[in-house]
Amino acid sequence: MPARLVIIGSGETSPTMVKVHRELLATAGGGSAAMLDTPFGFQANADDLTDKIGEYFRDSVGVDIAVATWRRRDEPVAVLERTLALLGRASWVFAGPGSPSYALRQWADTPMPAALAEIVRRGGSLVMGSAAAVTVGSASLPVYEIYKVGDEARWLPGLDLLGTLTGISAAVIPHYDNREGGRHDTRYCYMGEQRLLELEEMLPADVGILGVDEHTAVVIDVESGAVDIMGAGGLTLRYRDRQTVIPAGGSTGLDHVAAALRGESAVPGGATPAPPRESIATPATASTGLRADAEARREAFRAALVAGDAERALEETLGLEQDIHSWSADTLQSDDIDVARAILRAMLVDLATAARTGLRDEREVIGPFVDLLLEARQRARDTKDFGSSDALRDGLIALGIEVRDTPDGVTWERSTP
Repeated sequence: MPARLVIIGSGETSPTMVKVHRELLATAGGGSAAMLDTPFGFQANADDLTDKIGEYFRDSVGVDIAVATWRRRDEPVAVLERTLALLGRASWVFAGPGSPSYALRQWADTPMPAALAEIVRRGGSLVMGSAAAVTVGSASLPVYEIYKVGDEARWLPGLDLLGTLTGISAAVIPHYDNREGGRHDTRYCYMGEQRLLELEEMLPADVGILGVDEHTAVVIDVESGAVDIMGAGGLTLRYRDRQTVIPAGGSTGLDHVAAALRGESAVPGGATPAPPRESIATPATASTGLRADAEARREAFRAALVAGDAERALEETLGLEQDIHSWSADTLQSDDIDVARAILRAMLVDLATAARTGLRDEREVIGPFVDLLLEARQRARDTKDFGSSDALRDGLIALGIEVRDTPDGVTWERSTP
């Protein structure tokens, strides 16, 4: 079975990664599958997150995973040894959301880094997403401390699993194409371009940046040297002012990755050089994942209402409800679900309005009857029967139809209630 290190940029428990997890698990061998709970072990809702991740893999991916508990390095020895034994039997191990710096404090100078590397060495798959992905390189970002607390830009020593398993020195940055900030640049794991430039200057001369886009998995086969990009985004290999991007569906080799991370001009197979960093503008507001799905369904829903297609409008509404359910297991803490729910509520309001007023243009429904009455009124006027003519006009006004006599003929409009 292939020995793989897998780095996921985000969405490791979202619908976008279901196919990736299934493919990895299908070829992971006969060992057990386990989830390491360290990165979020400090959170008050750690138990809920554990259950949520387990539910995602059971219901969406189709596999039951064991929980390898290592929330603190000072857990009872029996707990830690039981976890190490579980990892020793596993052929697929996952760690994901939480705090990179917290995970590093719990793992550094313990048997854990060696245990994680050994999973891959014996032919298993080690899957590191989001916060856990940050720890994989030789240098790691203290993301929350810089972005949320306001600490100065700095690096922490990483576990360097990438170097241990492949010989490549790099800082791993997930959420590389993040756009949650809208006009505020939150690319590069919320660091933004200016802060990333500062951080780059602090790296040793032989260390580049391996950036993984959101909802994207970089699958590294450490034995064959193959590197495959799966998911929605791409892999960026960055060394100071030189960048190479390998899009999803592309592949390359570890030798090319190493060369690009040293700043050499060779372009990995299937890759294209990225624009010089000074030409990369702050992205316009955009979204991927649930928010993008919800916005697309809203547009399709609106088009259905305009077209009078009740069935399609209902399909889009029910589809969004299913999307929200599918994404509810995602542990990424953003406002995407709140946005999607707001869109769903607005769609339900529009459906209720359509049920009251109808989906067809009102003129199409009442127009033939109004025209018939106006023709009768005109005949009455032609025969000087002004009493009948006025009665027909007054009757139309009472029904909310405003009649206008113009030089070009008679027009009518539905008056505003």
